[in-house]
Amino acid sequence: MDSIADLLRTEDVILDLEVVSKTQLFEEIGQHMEGMHGMPQAWIVLSLSRREQVGSTGLGEGVAIPHARIKDLYRIQLAYVRLKSPLPFAAPDGKPVSDIFVLLVPKEATEAHLGILAEATRMFSNQRFRERLHLCKQPLEVKQLFTTWSLLE
Repeated sequence: MDSIADLLRTEDVILDLEVVSKTQLFEEIGQHMEGMHGMPQAWIVLSLSRREQVGSTGLGEGVAIPHARIKDLYRIQLAYVRLKSPLPFAAPDGKPVSDIFVLLVPKEATEAHLGILAEATRMFSNQRFRERLHLCKQPLEVKQLFTTWSLLE
């Protein structure tokens, strides 16, 4: 199974995004995925919004992992978004979110989906990882941190 380090591309790291709502966040993610990977923005926005209606993907400690299955997607797509200003996200600890890890998977990628979700949860539960992530100034630094995160455990 591919890891986050294998799947996250530098061009899918977005730093200091300015949005004022979850809706705008999902629209920006959809616009990025459409422009970079040809994925229809409307499908992404709809899928992420529907998943969020089922229950918040906010983990706590300023982190959310919005994830969804996307029709006609052939490979797992990941993105990391750091918000300029934190957003309310209905996280269990009530804290607003500034670290967004997006996971978009093909309809049939059940095992891979769960594996990536578990890996992301472990990463973002690590305080040293989050602290180092916030020090990254460039997408390449973020990508390198995701590649070497296990060294921080």
